[in-house]
Amino acid sequence: MASSSSSPEKGKEKANGKPSEDVAKHKVKKEGLGWIEWFMGWFYLAYEMLFQRIVASNLQNPMPLPPINDLTFIVTGSTSGIGKEIARQLAEAGGHVVMAVRNPKAASDLIKKWQEDWSGRGLPLNIEVMELDLLSLNSVVRFAEAWNARSGPLHALINNAGIFSIGEPQKFSKDGYEEHMQVNHLAPALLSILLLPSLIRSSPSRIVNVNSIMHNLGFVDPEDMNVTSGKKKFTSMVGYSNSKLAQIMFSSVLNKRLPTEAGINVVCVSPGIVHTNVARDLPKIVQAAYHLIPYFIFSLKKPAESYVVVSEAAYYIFWVIAGSRSTLFAATDPQLVDYCESLKAEDWPVCAFLNHDCRPANPSEEAHNVETAYRVWEKTLELVGLPSDAVERLIEGGEVKCKYGSSQ
Repeated sequence: MASSSSSPEKGKEKANGKPSEDVAKHKVKKEGLGWIEWFMGWFYLAYEMLFQRIVASNLQNPMPLPPINDLTFIVTGSTSGIGKEIARQLAEAGGHVVMAVRNPKAASDLIKKWQEDWSGRGLPLNIEVMELDLLSLNSVVRFAEAWNARSGPLHALINNAGIFSIGEPQKFSKDGYEEHMQVNHLAPALLSILLLPSLIRSSPSRIVNVNSIMHNLGFVDPEDMNVTSGKKKFTSMVGYSNSKLAQIMFSSVLNKRLPTEAGINVVCVSPGIVHTNVARDLPKIVQAAYHLIPYFIFSLKKPAESYVVVSEAAYYIFWVIAGSRSTLFAATDPQLVDYCESLKAEDWPVCAFLNHDCRPANPSEEAHNVETAYRVWEKTLELVGLPSDAVERLIEGGEVKCKYGSSQ
């Protein structure tokens, strides 16, 4: 684990619970990022885009993993992008991997290919598939019920699945929530809480949320998480960055609600700016522009090669595998537990956040807004249909009822 000496320093004045009444009133009235916060958000984004390879050049690619035999990992969104790479590497390192995906056939086809590639190198990969559609909260509840019913271990839940519908108009799930907010925040939040019984049973365990540097551009109004009030114009950038900030805020409160003896740590990670198929559902012209972006930022070893060849080979190696490193580190590094517990002991206002180079980093100033974080927590539980004391009930071994699920 990287030394905690690089842990964040700003926002410490807010570390002891909720802010004072005067500060809270000021926070409630805030309607958006200040121009300095907005400027710094874009600065961090540009810096990471330009220098992420240099900053993380000391890391091996792929990253070697510690022994994880007999450990169980659930990885959402693991049929493409970094989720696919995370699932494959965990399985090859000896872990029991559950691919939680909306397309079970695609996952099964991947497993077949991986098993063939792995043949002769060791025991067969211990990997399976379960269906999970984050655009349906009913599906989330059914998944959690099915997994908890197995009474098996769960050492790490990796909430990797996410969407960024670049340039697309605002869309809503059948549950009535803006799609970025549901897939990137609400559904993972519901899944994390419902799987607490399995995580407690397997402690020490972890919840790893794949976040983004773009949370620095986010601003969450707990009373307008769908961005429908008209106070702010919706764009895909707004939807995505807001959902990632909401995830950090919710994770920070969840981390505080989990007592040390529960043995569960919550961490958010930035994978860096990763060249994946995030634009797969967009118009062809948008996809073409998206896939050309890396060529104007990074030089290639063989620039004369065609874009097609490079895109399918070199960029998968240098982007997707590298993009999986921080998540794999957060899910497996044995020293991470000590770091997370030290933050909790200091009553740090945010949960652990790791950068793409696997070092501790500081989330945005807005992520330190404790008043808003608690309001996001309360609103999230309301939207996903859980009681306000759901975490406490589950820790004590009780049950909670969700308005979504098999009965719907």
